[in-house]
Order: sequence, then structure tokens, then C-alpha cells
Amino acid sequence: MNIKRAKEEIEHTVKAYLAKDALGEYAIPAIRQRPILLMGPPGIGKTAIMEQVAEECNVGLVAYTITHHTRQSAVGLPRIVTRCYNGKEVSITEYTLSEIIASVYDCMERTGKKEGILFIDEINCVSETLAPAMLALLQNKTFGSHKIPEGWILVAAGNPPEYNKSVREFDVVTLDRVKKIDIEEDFGVWKEYAYRRGIHGAILSYLEIRREHFYRVETTADGLQFVTARGWEDLSELMQVYESLGIPVDRQVVEQYLQLPQVASDFANYLQLYD
Repeated sequence: MNIKRAKEEIEHTVKAYLAKDALGEYAIPAIRQRPILLMGPPGIGKTAIMEQVAEECNVGLVAYTITHHTRQSAVGLPRIVTRCYNGKEVSITEYTLSEIIASVYDCMERTGKKEGILFIDEINCVSETLAPAMLALLQNKTFGSHKIPEGWILVAAGNPPEYNKSVREFDVVTLDRVKKIDIEEDFGVWKEYAYRRGIHGAILSYLEIRREHFYRVETTADGLQFVTARGWEDLSELMQVYESLGIPVDRQVVEQYLQLPQVASDFANYLQLYD
């Protein structure tokens, strides 16, 4: 589905998961609230729609890119504690609170919102040491020995293997515990967003006649080359500021954002005509 339809589905899911019955209990028990797993190419706006959903549903949002974390920051640090079993004291290992779970509680304290969304990006690109923890997160909604607080919905995102060599495939046991949404790029949907965001007119008019250049990922002899929706949006921001400062935008500038030489060259030539 496209990103617009995916946003609607996430919003509906959040509302359903947070709905309560006459006794004030969640209508769908936490154990049946499957984590949402978004799978789609990079740079199409997965993080952006999570911010929009959280704002429109008036819930908190904690977002992490899991590849930026070590096992210790995600799961917590081990510590030795003493317990008494059958009248005998023994030493066992416990884990401190996960930095990510702590951020959820910090968000609750800061915003006063007791319900929210925990968004974990690039979940299938983690290191080998973190992979078991991510599987446990999707299956049990726990980091180490600490559960995600009640009222917080887990949403994870990942890239298909053709876009990232470090992708790990999920097994059937894990996939059978998530609500999986496959997302595809869609210029028509992005154009609606682009008009609202005030994307530079040159980009919008160019993509109207070169729609095939909106989103492309190619493997070449020089490595992976690509153009994404994120690249166009970030280039637009730069172009608008450059124009206000009287700084020209040439091919070398365009190539810093559109990392596919054919598209970058074509757009740079079009920009000269547009100006």
C-alpha cells in the first residue's frame, strides 16, 4: 500500500488498541495487540507519518533508530543482586532499565501523556548481538526483562533486503506475532504532501514530467545509486535557502542529495531552464 493508506491504517490501529470497554479496560488485551511492522524502501516517510499519527491521536511518541544502539543501551546493563530462595541467599544477575524503556517513562513525565507509540526504525538491520533482543521485542514487547508500559503501542520499521545488505529475515514465529504492512513509493501521494509542505516549484514541475525519477534505487559497478523522496525534500529545503542568499544551485550541489548521476544531471539541466 502507499504511505497515505499506511498512515490511515496505523491511525486506525492506534485508536483500536487504545479503545476501552465499559470497565475501563482495553477492549483488545495487551497480549493481543500485535506490534505493527512497516516494511518498505528507505526515504519514503515512515518516520514522518509516525509523528503525524502521534499528533493526530494526541499520544506520546518515542522514536529510535535501533542500529545506533549497542546491546547494553537497548537491553540494559547487568548487575549482581542478592536474593533469598528457600532460606538461602544467592547472587543472581539482573539488568538495569533499558535506555529505550526509560525514554518512554521520560516522555510520559514530560508530556503528561500516559499512552503513546514506541517507534523502532531499521529493526531488521541490527547487529548479531542485538538480533535476539529484537526478536524478543516483537514477540513479547520486552527489552531484556522490562516490558513496554501498558498503553504504549510498538511500531517497528525495516527495509527489504534489496535495499540493505545487512538485513536479517524474520522467522515465521515472529511474523505470526506482528501486524505487517508493506509500503511502496507513490508519487501521487507524495505530491499531495509536497504541496502542503511547500516543496520547491522546480522539483514539483520536474517530477510531473519525469515521474520515473521520483524514486529509484540501482546497483551499478560503482555501487548503490539512488534517489528517494527524502532526498527531494531535503534538496528543496536547501534550494529555498540558497535562493534567499543568492547562492546558485548547480549539478555538484544537486548530486549531494540525488545520488544517481543520471537523475542529478537531468534535474540540474532542467533547473537552468526553470530559472
